[in-house]
Amino acid sequence: MICALASAFCFGAASVFQAMAARAAEPGTGGGVDVALMWRALRQWRYLAGLGMDALGFALQIVALRTLPIYVVGAALAASLAVTAVIASRLLHVRLSRVEWTAVAVVCLGLVMLALAAGREGHEGGSEALRWALLGVSFGVLLLGVVGGRLPAKPRALVLGLGAGFGFGVVEVAVRLIDGIDFADPVWYALLVGGGAAFLLLTSALQRGSVTTATAGAVLGETIGPAVVGVVWLGDSTREGLGWLAILGFAVAVAGSLTLARFGEPPAPEGPAGPAEALEADAAQPQAQPQAPGPASAPKRGPRTP
Repeated sequence: MICALASAFCFGAASVFQAMAARAAEPGTGGGVDVALMWRALRQWRYLAGLGMDALGFALQIVALRTLPIYVVGAALAASLAVTAVIASRLLHVRLSRVEWTAVAVVCLGLVMLALAAGREGHEGGSEALRWALLGVSFGVLLLGVVGGRLPAKPRALVLGLGAGFGFGVVEVAVRLIDGIDFADPVWYALLVGGGAAFLLLTSALQRGSVTTATAGAVLGETIGPAVVGVVWLGDSTREGLGWLAILGFAVAVAGSLTLARFGEPPAPEGPAGPAEALEADAAQPQAQPQAPGPASAPKRGPRTP
């Protein structure tokens, strides 16, 4: 559990650096997924620092996934939103409302409930059909990115965020299924395709739409699906008689994380903003919810993830 929480801390801190770099990168001219955006972001030192923290977080995530049920690790990784919110409040002087501070406490409560109820990691290796299905899902994430990138602004952020969450979910399940180095195993390719597609989709979603919407989609995509796969196909379980507590803790942690979805990205730097920055802020800002200086359009990564 310590590794899962440490991984969430790394991902939460990394999202601050990566989102700032994605915003600073010169936006593309097209309306779809911007492949060149990744290259432009990589030229920002903050993005590289975020990738370094992501790498450490991913290593800790692997350890956690090999010792804990997927539903526990998934909920812990969703808690990276709470980490980003707290970091933003301290280092970026972002004001958290009472509801958001309550959400941070709710996330912590959900994780405590999960820690008390979680059983041991399942030891089922997964069928061959599951391995090929995982590879199919990873390519489906790429297809979802192509389709979602052509949608209007509002649904685009949700679809790209969900696609990124599915990609990170593929990574979670793949880590559990990998058993030694065997490049004939489709799980290895699912890991690479799913992880790469997730990064691309989430980076595009953060720059091109509402961060709150994109991050909420990513949280849902990377928690619920892998949790179901772990319980149904990989043998993950809870302590005897505490299944209800695990379900409640999972729901509480994810609900609290969704409340903090606006912290998927930190606020834009203060000062005069050019037309590009103004347009981006308008696209990312929830219209019916004016905010004090802070990440009104700011989500985090979420997860996610590698």
